[in-house]
Amino acid sequence: MNQTLFVSTEWLADRLGSTDLAIVDGSFFMPAEQRDARAEFAAGHIPGAVFFDIDAIADRSTSLPHMLPSPEAFAAAAGKLGLSEGMTIVVYDNSDLVGAARVWWTLRLFGAKEVKVLEGGLAKWRKEGRLLETGERLHKPRNFAAKLNRAGVAAAADVLKASEMATAQIVDARSAGRFTGEVAEPRPGLRSGHVPGSRNVPWPEVAAKGRVKPPEEVKAAFAKAGVDLSRPIITTCGSGVTAAILLLALESVGKQGVALYDGSWSEWGGRLDLPIATGEAEDIAG
Repeated sequence: MNQTLFVSTEWLADRLGSTDLAIVDGSFFMPAEQRDARAEFAAGHIPGAVFFDIDAIADRSTSLPHMLPSPEAFAAAAGKLGLSEGMTIVVYDNSDLVGAARVWWTLRLFGAKEVKVLEGGLAKWRKEGRLLETGERLHKPRNFAAKLNRAGVAAAADVLKASEMATAQIVDARSAGRFTGEVAEPRPGLRSGHVPGSRNVPWPEVAAKGRVKPPEEVKAAFAKAGVDLSRPIITTCGSGVTAAILLLALESVGKQGVALYDGSWSEWGGRLDLPIATGEAEDIAG
């Protein structure tokens, strides 16, 4: 286990109640799953945890789903949850890293110094018969000095430049069928296909059961897709959530400086001015 990124259930259980430790439930479910992450949190969560609502702590001025909020809005929301940038923050979920990776990325992007992901998530915690808490308790507000690391976020213009000029490799976390365009997008109104020149590493190839797979398997998944880990990378997906799993997996094997395309296919597939490709991955220009 990469101890700079992950902690075990044993590690967390030994530190419950520590004043310099924050525990964040980042569970997130796709609309088709018809599950209520906040209701499930209230029904049972790790003691002392707060619920990070990806859809609520977001830019509400856009129709795109769960886009990053402004630093000011993030600071207010995180502070209200009792989080500060100097705490050790452990993020977990009940959704096989789908939410936890996005929250991990978001917290670090806004300046949190030490953010860890709980290996195995709530499922492993429950399986081990560890303590659970119900309801939602109010936490003492704290000051979160948020500063956005803009280099960690890619905009559509950055992705278009990477597609046309090979300034970075674009790696898509969606399923193979959605990538090729053979399977329709779950969000209505979006075209099917992928960013020209991008590569496909469906996120279950690098993570399973709330854990990132061993380094050799992660490296093999990216190599199989034709991704060169020595070159710049932008990750993307359907709406900027599972792209964070790829980013977490890349960091677990030592790849730093990866950017995430926040708008992802929700933006790209909905904009008629942006090019798309279908079928298998093709060589990027350059």
